[in-house]
Amino acid sequence: MIAKIGKGMNIFGAVSYNQLKVDKENGKVLLAHKIPEAVDGNFTVAQICRAFEPYLLANNKTEKPVRHISINPDPSDKVSDNRFIEMAEQYMKEMGYSSQPYIVYKHTDIERTHIHIVTTCVQLDGNKIPDSYDHHRSMAACRNLEKAFGLKPADEKTPQHEKPIFKPVEYSKGDIKSQMAAVIRYLPKYYSFPNLGTYNTLLSLFNITAERVSGEANGVTKKGLVYFALDTKGERTGIPFKSSLFGKHAGLDALEMHFEKSKVLMAKHPAKAILKNSIEAAMHMVKNEPEFKKQLLEQGVNVVVRRNTEGRIYGITFIDHESRSVWNGSQLAKNLSANVFNNWWNKSIKIDSGSPQSNKLPPPPVNNDEKDPFGFFTPGRNDSISEALGSLLPDSQGEDYEERDFENRMKKKKKYRRGQS
Repeated sequence: MIAKIGKGMNIFGAVSYNQLKVDKENGKVLLAHKIPEAVDGNFTVAQICRAFEPYLLANNKTEKPVRHISINPDPSDKVSDNRFIEMAEQYMKEMGYSSQPYIVYKHTDIERTHIHIVTTCVQLDGNKIPDSYDHHRSMAACRNLEKAFGLKPADEKTPQHEKPIFKPVEYSKGDIKSQMAAVIRYLPKYYSFPNLGTYNTLLSLFNITAERVSGEANGVTKKGLVYFALDTKGERTGIPFKSSLFGKHAGLDALEMHFEKSKVLMAKHPAKAILKNSIEAAMHMVKNEPEFKKQLLEQGVNVVVRRNTEGRIYGITFIDHESRSVWNGSQLAKNLSANVFNNWWNKSIKIDSGSPQSNKLPPPPVNNDEKDPFGFFTPGRNDSISEALGSLLPDSQGEDYEERDFENRMKKKKKYRRGQS
């Protein structure tokens, strides 16, 4: 079992994402804890959000009061609705959220049936539920659920103490070959990536890039790879290094074999569905590029964006460090495309029920020096990777007027409370 915790400030977006699944008959509400029952049995986004208002108003200083949690059993586990409810209640109790309002949704739009929980970390007294060790507590809660409900344990390929620590190359420190070798020799052992483009995206986190070369010797054409170090701007610096200097695993022949193995492994990888859900949920909870990257970084996922000289986004790749796999958006789903993110971040356009509308926000600044929890860099570079993606953002519920009404009502109540104090 794997749990992912998204943290944001947009309760309306988190609820809308889940209600959309219900409306499309790809999900249903399993449990509404401390949320008034719907008169006709059908919840609305506005009704659910109103249940969270007293909590969100109790502490308006918390930057990210919303929690959007997905709990994903192994696809081979057959879990009934009642068991899902029990699992959700136990998980929330172990995480310290048993007294909070929360709503549990079951999603059935993919083979891996799973649940989503929307709640808030702000209590009625205004205090925030501590979240400094959420990841470790969540992992412990998942192990307890696996034992209590007889579920298949999450796949742990490499024990934590055996996982290597990769560091970005720093050209100013010298001994570039040794710095590069510490990364290049071992990445294929720990990560899956299906082509040279995704391999280069992964290498870019460590200020390295690889380039195909070809030549002729004794009338025979030979192909290979050379590696370059990258500077702080993501540009090549120094001399190229032949792949043979880093061992056979760094060469083109060995890597092409690795690409084929990765394609087979990733086609059925359970992390694919979980990562897709995490990305789509984040798209509904945040409003710009830095927030989107930060939320996924908190879940162990690097987002690498590629732009051309005019600033247009032509590629986006997601590096999941938990499953140690590298995915282009088109591999995950048709609705995770470079074009969508370009419209969102560069043109301030989001897709609403199939019709592009401006969200009246200026394009956010691009942050290419963002560090992740693993000590990696997230540069928006790699101009040599030219795999453009396509398609559309997940449909929203088309209730923008309700969202605006909810936000306006919250602002008025906050002003009223400040006036009383």
